[in-house]
Amino acid sequence: MKQTYTAVYCQTDGRWFGWVEEIPGVGAQAKSREAMMTGLRSALQKALAKNRRQARAMAGRAATEKTFRI
Repeated sequence: MKQTYTAVYCQTDGRWFGWVEEIPGVGAQAKSREAMMTGLRSALQKALAKNRRQARAMAGRAATEKTFRI
């Protein structure tokens, strides 16, 4: 299942800064917009994987999993 996220970014003092609007704390910065977007994708993938591991660890073995869309 592919998901869509929103990158909010700007250029300040020659550097690009970006954040993922839907996931607090996920951001990146770089000298080029392309490098910043690459870093942002990587940071988002790592944050989602960490959230997934934490959720499954908290739920334990008795948990049931179901995907859904909003």
